Amino acid sequence: MLTPSLYAVAPPQTLTLVLSPAASPSGEEAIHLDADVYYPIGEGPFPVLLMRQPYGRAIASTVVYAHPTWYASHGYIVVIQDVRGRGTSGGEFDLFRHEADDGYATVQWAANLPQSSGAVGMYGFSYQGMTQLYAAENQPPALRAIAPAMVGYDLYADWAYENGALPLQIGLGWALQLAAETARLKQDAVAYQALHQAAHNLPLGEAIPPRPQVLKTYAPDSFFHQWLDHPQPDDYWQALQPDLAGVNLPMLHIGGWYDPYLRGDLRLYQQMVSQGGAPQELWIGPWGHLPWSRRVGAADFGPEADSPIDRLQIRWFDRFLKDFPAETEAKSPIQLFVMGENRWQGRDRWPTHPSQPLYLSSSGLAGMRGDDGVLSPHLFQLQEQPASPTEDVIVHDPWRPVPSLGGHCGLPSGPFDRGAIDSRTDVLTYTTKPLSEGMTLVGTAIATLYCQADAPSFDLSVVLSEAHSDGRVINLTQGHCRVDKFDVANSRPQVVTVPLQPTACTLAPGHRLRLSVAAACFPAYTVNSGTGASVGDCAQIDHRIITVTLAHGPVYPSCIKIPLEAE
Repeated sequence: MLTPSLYAVAPPQTLTLVLSPAASPSGEEAIHLDADVYYPIGEGPFPVLLMRQPYGRAIASTVVYAHPTWYASHGYIVVIQDVRGRGTSGGEFDLFRHEADDGYATVQWAANLPQSSGAVGMYGFSYQGMTQLYAAENQPPALRAIAPAMVGYDLYADWAYENGALPLQIGLGWALQLAAETARLKQDAVAYQALHQAAHNLPLGEAIPPRPQVLKTYAPDSFFHQWLDHPQPDDYWQALQPDLAGVNLPMLHIGGWYDPYLRGDLRLYQQMVSQGGAPQELWIGPWGHLPWSRRVGAADFGPEADSPIDRLQIRWFDRFLKDFPAETEAKSPIQLFVMGENRWQGRDRWPTHPSQPLYLSSSGLAGMRGDDGVLSPHLFQLQEQPASPTEDVIVHDPWRPVPSLGGHCGLPSGPFDRGAIDSRTDVLTYTTKPLSEGMTLVGTAIATLYCQADAPSFDLSVVLSEAHSDGRVINLTQGHCRVDKFDVANSRPQVVTVPLQPTACTLAPGHRLRLSVAAACFPAYTVNSGTGASVGDCAQIDHRIITVTLAHGPVYPSCIKIPLEAE
């Protein structure tokens, strides 16, 4: 691979794109979009790297990326733009609604900047990742490659909701942050301070936690109210969904095992691969949403876990914006950081089917004794125990819901010792025998659980952990779902399927694999009221105790299908 000389970088210039009046919501006045532009000092021409973000362009996503001057020093004009209605850009901010048209206009404007070669790439994570997809939807001719990171591609299923359940902590926290920024731009000090305080200390004790008074008072038009009003995938979500069906663009996809939007990264990658054509690469590190470093949660994944993404993006954009040759050595298009081994490994394709079922069994005391619940590849693991009872009971008390700890939706995210949570009587645990040899999981585990309940709606939280020989229980991956319209009158257990967050991890010999099942994971997810009402419509005073019975055994073979990778 060619290694160009580094450039000195000039101080940034603030440049403005003026959109025509037709591009404004009212059609009456032009909209200006401001950007900081970083130029390499040299003759050029240079390709352009563009990031569009709603948090103030001076930040430039430096919470996970190198500063724009670093990218400019590699021979790129770097443009960091405030999206409409944020920073110093004009117009009204309306979550995602203007990003397709504004993105198209910005790409073409950037391609015509002085010293530009006419080739544009885009980078950024989270909202900044989504702005790339919206721009790509309209297929601007100058856009040659993108690097979307940590994107909830399907805004309903990958971002706002998870299997019908609402991720409360990250969703409400983000809504309060954006509302506070709006108040700051309006110089409304009272609103800003109230929203700032709420964002840093979520008001979870209010009558309806997802609808705190501070958001209703100071941000009545917040997108989060709309999210609560649309708990099912309807036309509201379809109107916001970027349409990439006709897009053929090189994409460098970036995700994290403990990031809440990983399933969106995979959905996007798999769609782009299925559409064929342009090269696609997928890199998944052991990270939460931020930062991307070796230390995540309570774990240190070693020096290889420090982010390689900045250099990877330079390689990617050099290839497609500067026509540098691709690397000559064979390289798998998927690069996964395998936790436990703590190193990157290549895969030619994403594993799609879990392979090994591990069945649940117990004497009925899986919530009372840590050694009672068993995970086994055999249905009749406990041969010395009678066939009955073959069920365990969870009594969910809304006054003391099972707390969240880490994972992909908790704050902070990542792996932690959840031994104390597993000791609660409203958490069922099922554990394998000590492993005689190492076990590697790569892909998506899926829990199939046979349940009865005394409420028309309930939640299931499923966590897969590694039980260490020293007593620590470290969460590897988890899943959460909301069950609605449950047939309470049916006397037979009904099946509930819960996909877990994708993972790649190796368990050490002597350690054990544990499955934990609960009816809450708060405040990472809202508490289910048990009434059947949606999460935004039921006050805590109306929440009810819920009893969930989990059946297992030959008749009702509850299991967790793990993506066991063969040697």
